[in-house]
Amino acid sequence: MTSNDVPSGFRLWLEGARPRTLPAAVVPVLIGAATATETGTPHWWRLLPAAVVSLALQVGVNYANDYSDGVKGTDDKRVGPLRLVGSGLVKPPAVKRAAFVAFGIAGVAGGVLALQTTLWLVVVGLCAILAAWFYTGGPRPYGYAGLGEVFVFVFFGLVATVGTGYVVCGEMTPAMWWSGVAAGCWSCALLVVNNLRDIPGDTVSGKRTLAVRIGDGRTRAFFQLLFVVAALVIVVLSVGDTGPWVLLGLTGIVSAWKPVSIVRSGAKGRDLIAVLGGVGRAQLVFGVSFAVGLFIAYS
Repeated sequence: MTSNDVPSGFRLWLEGARPRTLPAAVVPVLIGAATATETGTPHWWRLLPAAVVSLALQVGVNYANDYSDGVKGTDDKRVGPLRLVGSGLVKPPAVKRAAFVAFGIAGVAGGVLALQTTLWLVVVGLCAILAAWFYTGGPRPYGYAGLGEVFVFVFFGLVATVGTGYVVCGEMTPAMWWSGVAAGCWSCALLVVNNLRDIPGDTVSGKRTLAVRIGDGRTRAFFQLLFVVAALVIVVLSVGDTGPWVLLGLTGIVSAWKPVSIVRSGAKGRDLIAVLGGVGRAQLVFGVSFAVGLFIAYS
């Protein structure tokens, strides 16, 4: 990156927020809202604060990851997109403040939803914020122990999907949980390909991600398995009360063919950067098509 390519101001912070990962926050909210049409009377205005919670948490964990990896030196030899602290463009305290501002926004929006539904959401929200910070922060970050995929699956899959469905309609249904599994697989796919790209640097820095632990070949197989599981969930839902319209969600699986093919080909390093964007775009296609199928099925 030349000096002319280095972003500044808003663009710098936008890149630091890692926009390619934001579909992981949008898709489960969209799907959760679609499942809410199955029962009860939806309170659609609650969809906005639910989206704010999810997006703010995603941005917050990205900044928190940037800060923690930066001060630990993990990002010193990073191949992927720009890191604020690792690049030296932003002082660590500023990135840390940005993370907590994002967490604060998520907390306020979540508090609004809790007052409208149940105060148990406050507990869930606190768990999500703590999990986001200790992913790479603190003396024993669990992301360095290969547990990052668990956090992503739970909070950007199950919690975001079922939580959105619950706050919109006031109930939890089996379809919400099944849909949360599919959404979680897609969110994990983003993290897996990111960690696959970073295996060399993470190995040197001592960051024992799942990809580092199981190796290059098994990580590529796991990446592909996530799409198989997501497809199976869609099929399972289609043979139940939901009906065949949810099969529209398979459009997203098909649209992921190119990034999956690149991973299957053995691409490494910078060649995997495009895969992250490709998976994010396919995830949006999945979210929209699957949600449309759910809306039609329940209308």
